[in-house]
Amino acid sequence: MGSIGEPDPEINRTKPPGIRFIESVKRSPISYKTHQVIVLIVTFFAYLSYHATRKTTSIVKSALDPQSPDTNLKSPFSWRTAYSHKPLEATRNSWVLGSGWAPFNGSDGTALLGELDVSFLFVYAMGMYFSGHVGDRMDLRKFLTIGMVGTGLFTVLFGVGYWANIHFFYYYLIVQMLAGLFQSTGWPSVVAVVGNWFGKRKRGLIMGIWNAHTSLGNITGSVVASVLLKYGWGWSMVVPGLGIAFVGVMLFCFLPVSPDAVGASVDDDDEDELKKEGGEITEPLLRAKSDDRGAVGFLEAWRIPGVAPFSLCLFFSKLVAYTFLYWLPFYISHTAIEGRYLSNEEAGNLSTLFDVGGVVGGILAGHISDRLNARAITAASFMYCAIPALFFYRNYGHVSMTLNIILMLITGMFVNGPYALITTAVSADLGTHSSLKGNPRALATVTAIIDGTGSIGAAIGPLLTGYISAKSWSAVFTMLMGAALVAGLLLTRLVVAEVAAKIRGPEECSRTRPARVVEV
Repeated sequence: MGSIGEPDPEINRTKPPGIRFIESVKRSPISYKTHQVIVLIVTFFAYLSYHATRKTTSIVKSALDPQSPDTNLKSPFSWRTAYSHKPLEATRNSWVLGSGWAPFNGSDGTALLGELDVSFLFVYAMGMYFSGHVGDRMDLRKFLTIGMVGTGLFTVLFGVGYWANIHFFYYYLIVQMLAGLFQSTGWPSVVAVVGNWFGKRKRGLIMGIWNAHTSLGNITGSVVASVLLKYGWGWSMVVPGLGIAFVGVMLFCFLPVSPDAVGASVDDDDEDELKKEGGEITEPLLRAKSDDRGAVGFLEAWRIPGVAPFSLCLFFSKLVAYTFLYWLPFYISHTAIEGRYLSNEEAGNLSTLFDVGGVVGGILAGHISDRLNARAITAASFMYCAIPALFFYRNYGHVSMTLNIILMLITGMFVNGPYALITTAVSADLGTHSSLKGNPRALATVTAIIDGTGSIGAAIGPLLTGYISAKSWSAVFTMLMGAALVAGLLLTRLVVAEVAAKIRGPEECSRTRPARVVEV
């Protein structure tokens, strides 16, 4: 392949305006590697902003529903009974029932907040199944822009209820459902764009770092919303909403969807380097849109070996992860740590440590699975380790702030590790499975099926938590541990197959493994 030539007028018209501007200033085409860097940066901040807006509702919950704090620190399955006294510090007046925001400050306020979560996530899950198909038939740059601006609009409208003095539950319900619909455009699209630019021989560690946008988005959303909460909970929604809309405009200006869309090809220097690194030049994970084969059908994608068990595993994995995403700040603010209740802002800031652990877990799971050549073993092991981590966090997290921080980091690592691995490396593995016979238009659909199925679990977890937590947080953690156990068990057949392949030896292992994947 030769150097990048002067693009024809047709290709120049399809280039993002920001790319055209850079090239006009530079007076030469942008290299293939520069395009790759732009793709990684733009998609990183795009999905970071998706998660930042998704996290805001978990922060404002304590302002909407300042219910009585949790004093039931004894677990029915705990051997520890010493710390069973009431908190040393009296409950603040702000926790008096009725001091929040109607209709969420009544006796059923926690359940109503759970219904908001499930409505958002149910529409998000259903929309995910269609987003992959729509994305395969649209310019992904425009599709993502529409999704991000729409997400920003409805996040802002939720916050507008603060100044408009709206106390009608169905207003917030409808706004959350529409926000979930636009949110569903994100993940299949960014995975497909990254897949267009990166071949199958990229290091899992690098793409594991790229996947940190999920946890960093949660951290960003938590910090921004927590800081703004003291000025009124509406600001905690409006500012992140405006933020994702701005990032969406930047994405429209700069995101190159595929090499063909911008007339880019690997130059001679890059070609030599690729040969040194991988021994051969691999095709991008997704080929050009000009491929005449249609997108893989929904049922056909489900029949790909491994899609069903990993999808069901992600169902229970995301049930655990999203329960923490939506309820952890609320849980912290209503649980005494060293006998003291944290403010809503303090609880929101402390909850970010769960996502810090998630960043480490995602990178670690990707790296371990690459080194062991064993996706299922890694994912299942992390889910099994999450069970004792959840147990210890519930029973000992309140003893001291130091212990709470340590246990939260460990829990975040084991809960988010397999979630990140399945939605990235595993989705890429299955989207390029040999049974597809090289069909290049499967990755977005497979990714949408896996993450969509997981998102149904993500909807059920917070919904159940809204009802169960009103009676006992210990019961909530029992539910989460059970979900983690089931998630691990669902991969048993694949784990056995990977173990058997390793026993038979490296050659057998290399034959049974799909082509090395890009971690997207």
